[in-house]
Amino acid sequence: MNNINSIAQMIDHSLLHPTFTDRELREGCELAAKYRVASVCIKPYAVEMAAEFLKNEDVQVGTVVGFPHGNSRIDVKVQEALQAIADGATEIDIVVNIGKVLSGEWSYVENEIVALAEAAHENNAIIKVIFENDYLPTDEYKIHLCRLCTKAKADFVKTSSGYGFVKQNDGNYNYKGATDHDLRLMRKHCPPSVQVKAAGGIRTLDDVLRVREIGVARVGATATQAILDAAKLRGMD
Repeated sequence: MNNINSIAQMIDHSLLHPTFTDRELREGCELAAKYRVASVCIKPYAVEMAAEFLKNEDVQVGTVVGFPHGNSRIDVKVQEALQAIADGATEIDIVVNIGKVLSGEWSYVENEIVALAEAAHENNAIIKVIFENDYLPTDEYKIHLCRLCTKAKADFVKTSSGYGFVKQNDGNYNYKGATDHDLRLMRKHCPPSVQVKAAGGIRTLDDVLRVREIGVARVGATATQAILDAAKLRGMD
């Protein structure tokens, strides 16, 4: 169904840029409430503020763990998740330990995902596992991560943090983010119980509609207002 509410309910409004001030974070929460998006994904220290501000709104409060590089110890990530939940978060986006993935240390990666999924689920929160696909050189890494997330009963698999910049041949850093290829791959290798979130490069209404056709349930977006205003202009009331 192409109506503005169905589009809004796909959006996790991203408030993660390191330069965002408290005023900008509050304004982001106001925008999320105005447009009735699925959630805000806010910097960890601001979860308590967002939870208070949105307590009477139908907008979930999410945050990130091990963000953006995934390098913290497992017990530190678990504690970070538990603190976020105590502060009012109901959705936790965690970055896997990318170095361990690339090292093929799958037991470590599985233990981490299981520990975080259990911590979230025992406290009535959901977990989204960020693969950071730009760093993964072949599909086999992504497929294996899908299998581990399925086994751990993760709620979502997610393409990117939006900050996984890869050094290019010219010395500059860039990223692809959520590619159609990766989204199809992740959807194919996860059961319906594990949903797919696209993050990185989702900037327009057409982007959202395209990835929804692939089977994506959520998108991380900073261009939320532009996306939903475009939906309104197209008559998606």
